[in-house]
Amino acid sequence: MTIAAISGLIRPMLEHRLPEGLDVRWFMSAEEAREAVAEAEIGWFDMNDQAAMAETLRAAKKLKWLNSIYAGLDFLPMDVLIERGITVTNGAGINAITIAEYVVMGMLNIAKGYRDVVRAQDRHEWLLDSPGKRELAGSKALLLGYGAIGKLIEPRLAAFDVEVSVVRRSPAVSGVPNTLGPDEWRARLGEFDWIILAVPATPETEGMIGAAELAAMKSDAVIVNIARGSVIDQPALVEALEKKAIGGAFLDVTSPEPLPADHPLWGLDNAHISMHLSGRAQSKMFLRSGDRFLDNLGKYLRGEPVAPVFDPRLGY
Repeated sequence: MTIAAISGLIRPMLEHRLPEGLDVRWFMSAEEAREAVAEAEIGWFDMNDQAAMAETLRAAKKLKWLNSIYAGLDFLPMDVLIERGITVTNGAGINAITIAEYVVMGMLNIAKGYRDVVRAQDRHEWLLDSPGKRELAGSKALLLGYGAIGKLIEPRLAAFDVEVSVVRRSPAVSGVPNTLGPDEWRARLGEFDWIILAVPATPETEGMIGAAELAAMKSDAVIVNIARGSVIDQPALVEALEKKAIGGAFLDVTSPEPLPADHPLWGLDNAHISMHLSGRAQSKMFLRSGDRFLDNLGKYLRGEPVAPVFDPRLGY
């Protein structure tokens, strides 16, 4: 009998749909999780405490397939996944729709100065002019990363008549115009009004936007980061925003998270912080994750390939 260790949080949605012959060890705490995974071949043990999740993985000595709702799994010990040959399916695409919508929202918010409109309402003040006068139409966006999220961002911006250039590892992509390779985009940073970061967190992408990149941008360019805080050199970004060397930043992610209450980013008018809420701005995350897990579970038990597969050697 196949043993699976699964978080009890999703039990009401999942239990009645599981196939017969599956021995499920449900758990509700990190301590229970470590006990549940000891004999498990299949594991789905997502937790808010990423350190506890990593420890649970280390305790899962018989694990063959790990499922997760997280798209980015850079907090897990990659060496353990590699050494044990564990197949990993992640949450790539589960939150893509709402994150893509967040990107558009963030851009419109900055373009129209909508934060100042909300503040004026709080003061019961009737504004006589718009605090933001930028239009998305006719602007140019550089989209770094064309995975599940990037593929949804591009058409949504195209609908606003934004000219989108996509950065990919392999620049020649059929059906995707304005595609740049990894060695081309830096030389063209000064052409874009919007720099959108949707890359995975890997050693290659860490600090990919630093002082040199910020200096190469237009003075009114805006960075939108829905990737990981680590892809930006945050002190360099703070300095650029303080000096108004760039137009602004919409940051769904920061380093660290939560951002300390005394961090200078909070006090900058040209910094918009959305507290890593983009993926949570929906009600279908667990439903989509449960449906995907059940589909993969059937395939796994039949000996068929599961998807999407996370490669610990690549980090995505």
